[in-house]
Amino acid sequence: MNNNIEQKWDKVLEDIVDYVIGFDVEGNSKEAMETAFLALFDTIGCGFLGLKFIGCTKLMGPTIPNTRIPGGCRVPGTDYQLNPIEAAFNIGCMNRWLDFNDCWLSKEWGHPSDNLSALLSVSEYISNDNISKSKKPLLMKDILCAMVKCYEIQGVLALDNSFNNIGLDHVILVKIASTAVTCHLLGGSRIQMLNALSNAFIDGHPLRTYRHFPNTGSRKCWAAGDAASRAVQLSLMAMTGEMGYPSCLSAPKWGFYHVYMSDQPFQFNQRSNYSTYVMENILFKVLYPAEFHAQTAIECAIQLHPIFQDKGGLNSVECITIETTEPAIRIIDKRGILRNPSDRDHCLQFMVSVALIFGELKSLHYEDQVAIKDTRIDLLREKITCVENIQFSLDYLNPNKRSIANSISILFKDGETHKHEIHYPIGHRKRRSEAIPLLQQKFLNSLNSTHFTSSSIDQIKNLYENPSKFNNLSILDFMSIFSLSIASTPIS
Repeated sequence: MNNNIEQKWDKVLEDIVDYVIGFDVEGNSKEAMETAFLALFDTIGCGFLGLKFIGCTKLMGPTIPNTRIPGGCRVPGTDYQLNPIEAAFNIGCMNRWLDFNDCWLSKEWGHPSDNLSALLSVSEYISNDNISKSKKPLLMKDILCAMVKCYEIQGVLALDNSFNNIGLDHVILVKIASTAVTCHLLGGSRIQMLNALSNAFIDGHPLRTYRHFPNTGSRKCWAAGDAASRAVQLSLMAMTGEMGYPSCLSAPKWGFYHVYMSDQPFQFNQRSNYSTYVMENILFKVLYPAEFHAQTAIECAIQLHPIFQDKGGLNSVECITIETTEPAIRIIDKRGILRNPSDRDHCLQFMVSVALIFGELKSLHYEDQVAIKDTRIDLLREKITCVENIQFSLDYLNPNKRSIANSISILFKDGETHKHEIHYPIGHRKRRSEAIPLLQQKFLNSLNSTHFTSSSIDQIKNLYENPSKFNNLSILDFMSIFSLSIASTPIS
């Protein structure tokens, strides 16, 4: 064990840890803080919507049923009080259930708001401990700063490094980012943070099996919660003095680079340092609960819906062509049987068919009562072909554009063709001003599905409308407002 003292730490680990320790988010980017505010409420709102689905809620609560930790970590929209590891899983599960939270796209894809579950649970745990020692709790502006750092770590690692190409799921980056930041929140020293982070890298990592045909399934809805909870566990272990592994990436034969990446180190061509870039450029899912590469396609389909209807709907269509990006072809171009909602919200043809037929796309459209019973959807799916547009793919990876383009062309049986093309989804930074009021409405609508009293809803709305009040609110008061009291109606 003493040999570790002489080893040099891999630079990737040192850069991450030094960024978390030393970077002043609040002093460097007002835009990042304002965007983090939007992202926090948006993510929690997605969680409230997830609580409407039994597939989600059956996985939630304490691992041992009917147990409660007095003064434990709370889960928004529920009356659960859990240890921070369980709370991170619960919050992560509900937030991701409907695939409606924000997104980051590059060589690797992912959802940086998945880190929020670890941050909320650990921050409440720390603050409860602080109160017991007559210290101050963390404030919500501290949570926003921590969010920016998690987003940055996950997003920068994703820019030039494709984990999906080697079969690993993107939640590996949630585990890495959350481990680094939660260990810092816990008061970890630099060496404790390095120890925790090295364990996150050498941990077992999920395969993408559950995101792709023929095995697409609901694990993709709780994988992020699983990664966040593991990050919390590894951070807590590091705080006890558990050792780390300095050359966990670069070690010959047994290191991450050799095992997973054919001895190729991580690349940092687009961004060589960590700052606030990712939060400032995050992609919000504003209107449609769908895989992000489909967002502009759905918007195109909704624009074409009136023409589709006027022409006579399904029976008037000869064929439909969707031009899209290479990642979209790889992830969501699907034919054949779609077995469950997780399969359907990752099928470009299904989402476009629903949008053309109904003029909208909601979470309930993925459920069996619509997806199976309305046979028009599958019949229209069969008429759709997806092809890669090379320029769309190039612009997707261009750091000066970062577009996520789709076009839809409908050839009708009467010989007419109607086409619509959109390059930037409404959640893109280029359309941020257009998105902000819609994000607010999305969050406020999510409150309608909760068990909160009218006075609690008024408190929540007041916080949303007063960012300065929110920033100086303690995490304990925030979690109290956003959670049900023990006497409230439980989540079924």
